[in-house]
Amino acid sequence: MMCNILSQIDTSLLVAVVLMALIGLLLGLIIGIVAKLFKVETDPRIELVTSLLPNANCGGCGRAGCADFAKAVVAGEVAPNQCPASSQETVSAIAKALGIEASTSFKKVAVVLCGGDKNQTKNWTLYNGVSDCRSAMLIAGGPKACSYGCLGMASCVRACPFGAIEIINGLAIVHSEKCVGCGKCVATCPRKLIKLVPAGSKVHVYCNNPEKGPAKKKYCNVPCLGCRKCDKNAPGKFKFEGFHAIVDYEAAEQPTLQDLDTIKCPTNCLLSAQEHLAIEENNPDHLEKSSANAESK
Repeated sequence: MMCNILSQIDTSLLVAVVLMALIGLLLGLIIGIVAKLFKVETDPRIELVTSLLPNANCGGCGRAGCADFAKAVVAGEVAPNQCPASSQETVSAIAKALGIEASTSFKKVAVVLCGGDKNQTKNWTLYNGVSDCRSAMLIAGGPKACSYGCLGMASCVRACPFGAIEIINGLAIVHSEKCVGCGKCVATCPRKLIKLVPAGSKVHVYCNNPEKGPAKKKYCNVPCLGCRKCDKNAPGKFKFEGFHAIVDYEAAEQPTLQDLDTIKCPTNCLLSAQEHLAIEENNPDHLEKSSANAESK
């Protein structure tokens, strides 16, 4: 009797295994047929362009990611040089792979046009709310006395996917060697202080306030006075908005380090990016140079 029971169990197991195998085979065939019937043909060029892109997926091109951008390039909707993270070599490689003309690509980086750190600019009130620039702006425009200055609450830092921005002395500083020019920080800043400029631009006016000089001096030690010394000593390289000088980033020639020595900005708001960073980091060499410039003025 025991042998009959074991035999029945073995037969049941065998039948179950066979049935499962048949069901699996049938499902596999169904899946294969459905996949073949509903197969979506993909252009192999999309994968090629995607592999050539930096794959930063920063969104600076306005697309969902590098794969979506590659699809748009292959479709002819955008040019290869619309990717802010791509070098000219990458743009040329994509154009060659697709057999199209390569447009010139100029790398851009972000710069925060403010030098009013916590040691240089007064606060007119205390702020004890959420550490976010937009939130602070909702409360009487923020705590900083200069309504055009950097609030320093790190909204741009959190927005940057590449860790290219740092808050030093309550002021946002961009490390250009890490910046790919995606523009996320530009869209985040409520005071429109952050600009995308050509990567080759080494000199900037670290002030964004168009008010008259005496008004700015009441609450900031390093404002642009609108004295036009920069325009007189380096003509064609600057433009003005109100009482506020701006580097003309579209000009044929950009201000040079030699121009800085000639201009001798009376408030030291016209600086190279390296000098600006060194001052905020309290680098003795640059601090001595800045003091010497101030004394000579």
